[in-house]
Parts: sequence; structure tokens; C-alpha cells
Amino acid sequence: MTDNASDKTNRPAPDSGADAGQTIWGGRFSAKPADLMQAINVSIGFDKRLAPQDLRGSRAHAAMLIKTGVISQDDGDKILQGLDTIENEMAAGTFPFREEFEDIHMNVEVRLKELIGEAAGRLHTARSRNDQVATDFRLWVREACERSILQLQDLQRAVLALADANADTIMPGFTHLQPAQPVTFGHHLMAYVEMFGRDAGRFADARERMNESPLGAAALAGSPFPIDRRMTAEALGFARPTANSLDSVSARDFALEALSAAAICATHLSRLAEEIVLWVTPQFGFIKLSDAFTTGSSIMPQKRNPDAAELVRAKAGRILGSLVGLMTVMKGLPLAYSKDMQEDKPPVFEAFDSLSLSILAMTGMAQDMQPDRARMAAAAGGGYSTATDLADWLVRVLNLPFRQAHHITGAAVKRAESLSVDLQDLPLPEFQAIEPRITEDVRTFLSPEASVASRNSYGGAAPAQVRAQIERWKERLS
Repeated sequence: MTDNASDKTNRPAPDSGADAGQTIWGGRFSAKPADLMQAINVSIGFDKRLAPQDLRGSRAHAAMLIKTGVISQDDGDKILQGLDTIENEMAAGTFPFREEFEDIHMNVEVRLKELIGEAAGRLHTARSRNDQVATDFRLWVREACERSILQLQDLQRAVLALADANADTIMPGFTHLQPAQPVTFGHHLMAYVEMFGRDAGRFADARERMNESPLGAAALAGSPFPIDRRMTAEALGFARPTANSLDSVSARDFALEALSAAAICATHLSRLAEEIVLWVTPQFGFIKLSDAFTTGSSIMPQKRNPDAAELVRAKAGRILGSLVGLMTVMKGLPLAYSKDMQEDKPPVFEAFDSLSLSILAMTGMAQDMQPDRARMAAAAGGGYSTATDLADWLVRVLNLPFRQAHHITGAAVKRAESLSVDLQDLPLPEFQAIEPRITEDVRTFLSPEASVASRNSYGGAAPAQVRAQIERWKERLS
């Protein structure tokens, strides 16, 4: 996809029917590559996705070359008109993508030559495919980050609406997947609103760091022509040009950082997907999903499978694999460009395709799911989930050290378990046999509802706190 030799400044583009080896490499080679070499070298099958970015970069470069006097106004106008024609062909699906021209850059250059003649060869003045692809790829990844932010905000709004409707819906909170303390469904969902907010922030941070233009760095050393890199950076929406030409063409940390953000986001999506898979089982029965996000079985007619959630969970592995794959490609490369870097785009394309589909699917499930409030409430008191409330009561009312209160509570749980009753139903004499100062008043603090209501610290599970956080996020997302 890139120039591994010197910049081909002002070289006329060859005729489209020329030998493929001659087309790309010019006079240095006397024979075309072997068929196997062509097969491993060609990238147009995937990098044609960079066509919109390639055209944007070429327009900005051509306009700069005209303004700086590097090429004539007449040649520049022909180039810009030819690029418009190519864009129209691509929109109409008639552009001839050809493997013999290896990548998107040469496909555009050759087609431009077919359309406007020798003037097409002047477009490559003061640039290399090295800075060209680095620019195209940054533009694509920047747009992917922006798209991910918008999709995550839509997901947050969907989860937020569900949380708002269930701010006081009691459910069990878990640690180690064991009942721990009662919370509300709204509180549980708001944890994911927070996670997805941080994910959006990571994409925004990555976008900020990558927002520098490599265009004009040429092959690796810059250009002897009087180019204006700030002009092209501004035209492409970059904050500034990159400051080191070697780094400009060899850096792919912008893609790695974006993939890192994608992998973390996919991990959060996978965690919520796993909870959905659990919640829809008959054993939990906390939520229901409609036909829109479930499938059946080819042999078991009773089945309703949460396949959308399972696939979101699985795609996290693909996205993480993309990150590890690109890190492995980059880890041993000396400066500046090596052909290994052609392999940077497939994992990024695949990861962001998978991420986009996962976010959209999760948004749909959040809008679709219906909680079973009675089932959640019944489960919230199981597993002696209000035991901590008994310990807290002993500390507050009897002024016991927490560790002593913890020991007394453990004994009370053990006794309730032996009698097969809930903690709040343990007879008072049984409580008093463990700690004589316990009174009937303790029962008012041992229901799941009372437990949740008492957790009124900032960010806690009390419905008032949950609603406060919901309002904060509504304002942020408005």
C-alpha cells in the first residue's frame, strides 16, 4: 500500500493496461511480480474502504499544491474535476477496483490518469503512499471513534430510560454471583451507564491524540517542495500537522489506542450480555426478551435463546483479538515504514464493525427487555442478603465494634439457616440467645426494602440516590 522507495514526485501515472510491476514500481524493475507475490501484496480487497478518506486527502493535497504554486492552476483544476468524477463513480458503484493496481491509492491514481491524462501524475508531487495511507487511516479511525461515541450515547439513553422506570425495583445485588445485599434494578443498570460513559470518554481521548495530520511527511523525511502542511491539516479537520516525519508515517499507536478503547468497551458490553443471559434463564427469571432478540431451537420447541446477548458476548473476543493482533504486528518494527503495516487495517475494520453491531444490538435489547419485578423482589431477600444490615444495626444501636457485630450476625445467620427461616423471621428469643440486647426493633431494618432505602450515601442504592444519578446523566446526555 505504500512507497518503500523514494517519493515518485511528478512521475506520470502509467496506462491502466500496463504491466502490473511496471505500473507500481516504474523503471527500477524489469519484470512483473510473481503471481504469488501479487497475491500476498494486494490490499485493494480491504483498503477500498478508505476510498472516501483517500479522495478527501487528495483534494486537500491538490488544493495546497495549487496555492503554493507547486502545480499549475490548470493541472490542479483537472485533478480536482477528475477526483469528483471518481467520487461519483464510487457512489454509483461503477468505479473499476482492480487488483493489478494493488491498493486504493494506485487504483485512484490510475483511474485519474485515464480520466484527465498526464496531469494526474502531478497529484503525487510532495507526497508518498506512506503519508497518504497514514492520513487516510487516521481519518477513518477518527470517524470510527466519533461514531462509537454517538452509538454509546444512544445506548446510555436506552439503559437510562430502563433505569428510570426501575429506580425502586428491588433486586438482589451479587458478589461472587452469590446474594450479597439488596439493590435496585435501576441502580444495577446505572453501573453500566457509568461504564459506557467512560468508554465514550476513552474514544474522545483517543480522537484528541490522533488528531494530527501526517500528510506532507512523504516517504519518511519530508519534502523539498514549498508545501503548506498546516493548510492540508486544517482542510482535513486536523488540529495540527504531525511534528516528526519519521513518526508520521510509522506510528500506528492511534489505531492501537482506538482498539484498546474498543476492547474495553466490548468487555463492558460482554459483562452486560452475560447478565442478560443469566437473567432470562428460568432459574433467575428476572427479565424477558421478546421475539425480536431471541431465537428458537431446531429440535426443542420450548426454547427461547438469548442469541443476541450471546453474540455480543462472543464478539468481545474478536475485538480483543484485533488489538492483540495489531500489537503483535507493530511490536518489532524499526522506523520508518515496513510492509507489515499493511496488515494494520483488517483488524481495525473488523473490530469496529463488530463493536458497532454489538452496541446497536445491546441498545435494542435495553429497549426490549421487560423486568419481572415480583421475581426480582422475591429473590432480593434470599441468601440472608440483609445480614449486613443486622451488623450495622448492632453498631449503630448497641455501639458494638463492627468486627464483634459481624461475629454476632454470622451466628444469627447460622441459627436462621438451621431453622430454615429468613433472618428477619428469626424469633426474638433466638436473637437474644446470641446477643441479649437485641430488640424487636431490629426487624424494621431487615427487609430488602429497608436495606435499600438505608443505602443513602452518595452513589448508593437508595432510590433517591439512583434518581439523582439518573437526572445527572439525563442532563449530560441532553
